[in-house]
Amino acid sequence: MTVNAKLSDYDYDLPRELIAQRPLERREDARMMVLHRAAQTIEHRHFRELKTFVGPGDLVVLNNTRVLPARRFSDDGAIEFLFVERVEQKQWKCLVKPGRKMRIGATTSIDGVTLRVDEVTADGERIMSFDEDIDVYAGGSMPLPPYIDRISDNEDVARYQTVFAHAVGAIAAPTAGLHFTPDILNQIPHTFVTLHVGSGTFLPVRSENVVEHRMHAERFSISQEAANQINNATRIIAVGTTTVRALEAASSAGGEVQAGENATHMFIYPPHRFRVIDALLTNFHLPRSTLLMLVSAFAGRDFVLRAYAQAIREHYRFYSYGDCMLIL
Repeated sequence: MTVNAKLSDYDYDLPRELIAQRPLERREDARMMVLHRAAQTIEHRHFRELKTFVGPGDLVVLNNTRVLPARRFSDDGAIEFLFVERVEQKQWKCLVKPGRKMRIGATTSIDGVTLRVDEVTADGERIMSFDEDIDVYAGGSMPLPPYIDRISDNEDVARYQTVFAHAVGAIAAPTAGLHFTPDILNQIPHTFVTLHVGSGTFLPVRSENVVEHRMHAERFSISQEAANQINNATRIIAVGTTTVRALEAASSAGGEVQAGENATHMFIYPPHRFRVIDALLTNFHLPRSTLLMLVSAFAGRDFVLRAYAQAIREHYRFYSYGDCMLIL
């Protein structure tokens, strides 16, 4: 496979009106572009037809992480926080907007408790200390990504969460899983792994040479039962890039998935050789993103960008609440 190591190799122009701002009324009504890698052909289907692509011996693997209500605002409404992880009992790592108001030493308050900036990391995250320990998620809202140009509301509480979400710990949804309904899930052989989506999903790649990019660590776990099912399956259909990262990180050189809990910095880009997955269901991803690079590693950059160009012409809906593609 060709190595495309320049960040500009993963760029494309997307009309803003194609960025989905709301979910469809029914999850299963999303369009599904099907990419056939061997034939290099594309067809247009709907997600509710997924089961027709799942055959005997296949196993669909999904990420069952549950999104936390991690977005909070300061008491005066001037600062927006996304609480990424607890550092110590009264100290948190956060993303903040606007960053210019929250330099080292700056203070504000949440629920009447003062918090101050102790440190600004190289990626622009803030290490914040609290005068008192509080539940940062109480009163929080769903952490919709920045390209959804609105504040989250009651609809997002249910819809920015998969119907199988279980293990609490993510600050972003594994969006390829948002299309599933209990009905569709019950019609296909499946199992779950857990990877808690972290702040790395919001941070841009800044190096023009993508090889120099470093991923943030994300925690994942795979049960022994799930590992056995995966290792005994004829074909693995991974749902979402987070599932791919968990499976690839947990696999041996021979492709056998090991059960257990761990964290991964794995950055997948061409010409990565996949050891576990045989097919991938994924949403459409931002230009110049690590997620687009992962999909390009699996299907080939030229084929993927040709598919994206066709999706734009056909007015597919993009990103978290958008349509999906199935790569076979």
